[in-house]
Amino acid sequence: MDKTQNAIHVFNKNAKEYELKFMATDLYHESFDLFCTKITKKNAAILELACGPGNVTRYLLQKRPDFKLLGVDLAPNMLALARINNPEAEFLQMDCREIGTIEKNFDGIICGFYLPYLSQAETNQFIADAYKKLNANGVLYISTMEADYDQSGIQTSTTGDQLYMYFHQADYLIRFLLEHDFKTIDLQRKTTRTDTGAETIDLLIIATK
Repeated sequence: MDKTQNAIHVFNKNAKEYELKFMATDLYHESFDLFCTKITKKNAAILELACGPGNVTRYLLQKRPDFKLLGVDLAPNMLALARINNPEAEFLQMDCREIGTIEKNFDGIICGFYLPYLSQAETNQFIADAYKKLNANGVLYISTMEADYDQSGIQTSTTGDQLYMYFHQADYLIRFLLEHDFKTIDLQRKTTRTDTGAETIDLLIIATK
């Protein structure tokens, strides 16, 4: 199974359902607010990775309408919804692992729950690439589901679709950030429950260049 192509297929098929389910982002507002506060530059250039239907985009632009935001995703149906939800933002279909090919740099990069689709090695490379794409004092936001990496594997969603999901751990994420010269300024954990009642821990990290 090609993990990437399968994920594109699943998110394309369920884009509208995902929008209805996840458009509210209240649980993460505190961390989003901190991300916005740490970016003091007016009209800052922001890169949002795996933007989905533009749920996080909408909240950020409500808080900081001056942001010049570029959202990136691989699923065309998700991007179509993101454009409807955020006509003032710019969106691009591309693999987030290829951000190094974007010509401009950014004042902030926000990556909401994209890491569950990256292996440990890919995550390390992503952090390295993010550092290169950030301007001086740039801010990086990452979130993922926290559990032992060895628990990574195929997960079945409530729609019956199967996705390969990677779990990550704070210890090595903090280490990766430090190795690539980031300074971690905030770490939060939010406990949530899936539709099946299983408890999960969401890990939210903000770091600066």
